[in-house]
Amino acid sequence: MVGAFHGHAHNRRCQIDWHPMYIDGTGHTEGEGFEHVFSSSNELARSTRHANPFHRHQSIKQHFSFWDEDKYAALSTFLCNHYREALTAIHTLTAKLTAIEGILDLTDADFIRFHEQEHLYLDGLKEPPVKDRISVQYVQSLDEVAERQGFEEMHVALNQARVHVDGAYSKLQNAEAMASHLEIQLGINKRWEIGSEHYNHFRQEASLLNYRTALDELK
Repeated sequence: MVGAFHGHAHNRRCQIDWHPMYIDGTGHTEGEGFEHVFSSSNELARSTRHANPFHRHQSIKQHFSFWDEDKYAALSTFLCNHYREALTAIHTLTAKLTAIEGILDLTDADFIRFHEQEHLYLDGLKEPPVKDRISVQYVQSLDEVAERQGFEEMHVALNQARVHVDGAYSKLQNAEAMASHLEIQLGINKRWEIGSEHYNHFRQEASLLNYRTALDELK
């Protein structure tokens, strides 16, 4: 199980299934305990780096033996303190939750339903509908058409070599052809205007698509 403190490194869809907050009976994660053990054992590297195999194994064994003894000795205090913290949290948060449910007219069943709805919603985002994907591509093509038609770009191109002018015009033709092709697929009779309702909606979808692509590349 992934520790709760790793949550920000995982997307929301992953947390819906595996975050301790959504797992019944989970008060802590074993992953975090392992992190503490490994963090402490890192200190062994300095003293065993140049040791022979026997002394290296001896140091490691002694380290974890002392670790077990120390933790076992403190186990009663650990359990007692966390038990008290849990009782306090249950008492305080239950009262707050009851007050919020009264204000918002909710029940405990509503939170389970919200979790299921979010689960279904995020599953649906894995692959946008075909028409939406084409609409996003269409908006991107319209942006490229507007960019290629810009006066400043044409003015600069005309002052450059003929090959640059031909290249810009060829790109404009390709963009126009792509936009027309997508219009046929979407059944659009009148081209969307820049700034129109449909354009703005899928312009935002195009921005989100670029953002998700950047996140995927970053990961």
